[in-house]
Amino acid sequence: MTIIIKTADEIEKMRVACKLAAEVLDMIAPHVAAGVATVELDRICHEYIVDVQQAIPAPLNYRGFPKSICTSINHQICHGIPSDKKLKNGDIVNIDITVIKDGYHGDTSKMFCVGEVSPHAKRLVDVTRESLFLGIEQVKPGAHFGDIGYAIQKHAEANRYSVVREFCGHGIGKKFHEDPHVMHFGKRGEGAMMEPGMIFTIEPMLNLGKRHMKILPDGWTAVTKDRSLSAQWEHTILVTEQGYEILTLRQEEL
Repeated sequence: MTIIIKTADEIEKMRVACKLAAEVLDMIAPHVAAGVATVELDRICHEYIVDVQQAIPAPLNYRGFPKSICTSINHQICHGIPSDKKLKNGDIVNIDITVIKDGYHGDTSKMFCVGEVSPHAKRLVDVTRESLFLGIEQVKPGAHFGDIGYAIQKHAEANRYSVVREFCGHGIGKKFHEDPHVMHFGKRGEGAMMEPGMIFTIEPMLNLGKRHMKILPDGWTAVTKDRSLSAQWEHTILVTEQGYEILTLRQEEL
């Protein structure tokens, strides 16, 4: 495993790409509503990334993925392909954005609640976000990647949710996916040690039911085997000399 330590110049380029990714989520928020098809959300994001940001939507044609964003609804865990399917009141949906600017990737995702969602859906969304930030809080020079997974798993299981294990966070930079794999379960003190200049995503996926998943025939969309609800949040993180910097922090989170 070769974890790339980014130079000051590369970190600056990553800040720009990540800021753009965060801005797409801010931009699309008012459009996420009952009656809107996810393919329409894809169109709006694509045009914004290409025409306004003068950037590239990284998912489009990545290993054959057909759209510019991922939209994963209810029991879909991740990598949902935007379609003519319209959002309805009570849905929860993850929108995953990755943009390329000047050759560098910024990657982030957010859960949206459509209209009035059930209390158990809202709680899953909230606890998943809490687990993301508990994972982020482990990031500092000298910490181990297992510390992140441990914090996420502990919080998830304390709330009786399961952690999806087939997908993980990842290093990111010039490539969409670099070393290391950032697991969302694990033990303290295990895994590689963090150093200043490392950049990676943390993107826990928690299920209301069991952790088991399957891939749909489209070859991309991951769903819960028991059709229970799933939620995911994602940020791109820089290890700094003092701790961490969330490169994809949105306006609403400041």
